[in-house]
Amino acid sequence: MLKPFIALLLFMWVVVPASAAQPDLKGDFVQGGLVQGHTVPGTKVSLNGRLVTVTPDGRFVLGFGRDAPETPILQSVTAAGKRLVRTLKIKKRQYRIQRIDGLPRKMVTPSAAALLRIRAEGKAISAARAVFTPVPHFAGGFIWPAKGRISGVYGSQRILNGEPRRPHLGIDIAAPTGTPVVAAAPGTVTLTNTDMYFTGGTVIIDHGHGLSTVYLHLSAISAKLGQMVKQGEHVGKVGSTGRSTGPHLDWRVNWFQERLDPRLLVGAMPK
Repeated sequence: MLKPFIALLLFMWVVVPASAAQPDLKGDFVQGGLVQGHTVPGTKVSLNGRLVTVTPDGRFVLGFGRDAPETPILQSVTAAGKRLVRTLKIKKRQYRIQRIDGLPRKMVTPSAAALLRIRAEGKAISAARAVFTPVPHFAGGFIWPAKGRISGVYGSQRILNGEPRRPHLGIDIAAPTGTPVVAAAPGTVTLTNTDMYFTGGTVIIDHGHGLSTVYLHLSAISAKLGQMVKQGEHVGKVGSTGRSTGPHLDWRVNWFQERLDPRLLVGAMPK
């Protein structure tokens, strides 16, 4: 009587995990964090109702912006039709307030003509951030793109010339003009522009799965549009172009249109 019961248990152990297990998730479950996932190939995944691209081998990425909800819903549907729902827990953060004075008034409150230019540049940036390529160039991790003093942090509420403005969504690395800036991870250059209204010299690199890095206020750009760069390859030089009060690199990380905290990907600044 015992043998059939044991055989049934073994059968259940073999069948269930392959078809009904929740996706495996690893990363920073915090506002501004990046999470990498793996599931059974053929599974459809969505986050808060938004479909997430899953590669043929079952890999996907999730990004949580500055004000991401604390309990997003992850849903997966296997090829066999099995529906699994999981409520994630995202840690809420407290952000600093940063006051910056001495900016030209036109950079704080642009003219009507400048707003037209800003909108056009914004569309170009959004298009570069919307790129999806299936190759996970980011899989080997990220490095700091420049060395210097951290002068601005992710998420801080900006008060410009005494007027509240959008929060800062990157990390500012203060360094002398001309300091080398390198690619934080391998990828393809999807945007270069030497003179954007707010960001000045700008480079965007696609690292796969909707992940991109952005390098702002550059004094010079060496990367070429469409170029495949290696991690650590020179892409430009630190500057003070666009809306800036001094030479620094504003480094940002995106998952499509979500802005992530670069510091969570690289740890402490190397000496």
